[in-house]
Amino acid sequence: MNTVIKHQNYQAIEATPDVEQQRSVVARTGGVTRGPITRLVSPSDLGQLIKPFVFLDYGVLPASKAKLFGMHPHSGIATLSLPIKGDILFADTTGETGVVKTAGLEWMKAGNGVWHDGGISGETALEMFQLWLTLPEHEENAPAQSRNIDPAEIEVVGAVSVLLGQYQGAKSPIEFTAGVNYYHVQLQDGDVWRYQPEPGQTVAWLSIYQGDLTGTATINQGELVVFDASETAITLVAQGAASFVFGAAIPHPHPLVMGSYSVHSSREALAKGEQEIQRIGRELRLKGQI
Repeated sequence: MNTVIKHQNYQAIEATPDVEQQRSVVARTGGVTRGPITRLVSPSDLGQLIKPFVFLDYGVLPASKAKLFGMHPHSGIATLSLPIKGDILFADTTGETGVVKTAGLEWMKAGNGVWHDGGISGETALEMFQLWLTLPEHEENAPAQSRNIDPAEIEVVGAVSVLLGQYQGAKSPIEFTAGVNYYHVQLQDGDVWRYQPEPGQTVAWLSIYQGDLTGTATINQGELVVFDASETAITLVAQGAASFVFGAAIPHPHPLVMGSYSVHSSREALAKGEQEIQRIGRELRLKGQI
């Protein structure tokens, strides 16, 4: 997914102090929908508030044998694809190909440059989230890597599937920057879920695709909300069955330097990534693959 939306339709909200020290919501959005994909975060808008999380797409796609996006490049970022329903076909120029099963993950560190493609596997419609994260300086121009993670490898604690980072002693199968957590949370009606940030973890957001939430904030189905930059706990109560993805992190310390397909921490790093993207592209064209 390589389209950068320059202007996101989101609402900034003025935070108001609360005597109970509840966490305020400072922005909320329903995203921008193009066809079956809703872009909820881009680095030119909410990505500035929640970096290292810089893109988030949610999609509901009918079963099809057509390619989803066509072969396209990235550098400087990592992508994490989560099929909630259905399976994803993928192929990366790392040499990895395969099928990501429902509730599994495809993890790809684009590093210095990679091209990839994807599609829907089988006859089941696909519902998915795809998240992009900035890479730390020492990895943003490193060799690309891919990994297909089976659902059985993902640790679950109660309602929480640990996709990145850790939660109550459970850890993600993915090695990534310390202080970055990303969960898939599935609550039943009336369930209460509380998240206490780790030290320095002032970035927090969630995107809900089923049900509604109350508590620290009222959040309706289809919304993405950003919480204020603090270490105050977040408490949520499910109104009906409620399912969402949730991210928390120590803020990314660098500016977001963007290319057409890439996000880096400096113009020098971006230039290296774009050079590698072009080199791989020439090889793919010679092979007739693009």
